[in-house]
Amino acid sequence: MITLALAEDNEFLASSLIDKLNFFADEVKLAFRAKNGKDLLVKLENFSNIQVILMDIEMPIMDGITATQQVKEKYPDIKIIMLTVFDDDDKIFNAIKAGAMGYLLKEESPEKLIDSIKMVINGGAPMSASIAAKTLQLLRNPNNIKKEQKPSEDYGLSSREIEVLECLKKGFDYNKTAEILFISPFTVRKHIENIYRKLQVHNKIEAVQKAINHNIIN
Repeated sequence: MITLALAEDNEFLASSLIDKLNFFADEVKLAFRAKNGKDLLVKLENFSNIQVILMDIEMPIMDGITATQQVKEKYPDIKIIMLTVFDDDDKIFNAIKAGAMGYLLKEESPEKLIDSIKMVINGGAPMSASIAAKTLQLLRNPNNIKKEQKPSEDYGLSSREIEVLECLKKGFDYNKTAEILFISPFTVRKHIENIYRKLQVHNKIEAVQKAINHNIIN
């Protein structure tokens, strides 16, 4: 039985991840969920048997990369898998530097999630396919890891389409996005089709990444 902790501030995404873990309740046990990095560090003081932490990157009070660094300093044996909705170069590099052993997109299947947990316990470094490709690019071209001024361009997106993008960034599905924006799931789908066309992308990961890179969303 592998004992886990989850650091995730978003209630909807936390519930989704917990539901995925529940598929494998005979193999993994979730000891607790923290809502930010500071909360995680406080709770770890009362749990000496945590083996793996599933760590969100963007959290209030203390983000996941800062928390990873502090966890590794205090508890070097704990394995950390970063969870994200987009594959940003700087975040991948900084998470690995901080001590993360895995890097997964939150949309991964329950089977991929549990396989990754087992892999990291056995000394592996699980990554989503797109992130593994990004990491190889960073290794081949380390000089590309730098923070530059992000170009600003709106691509003709409407205010509603930008709101949909914000929901995509948070990992919300069509139904949750529809509920938040008080529109139908069908309308959400049409907005996403328009977003893909305007941004010239093919999936939500690419859409969110491009929107961030062009200062459309933060």
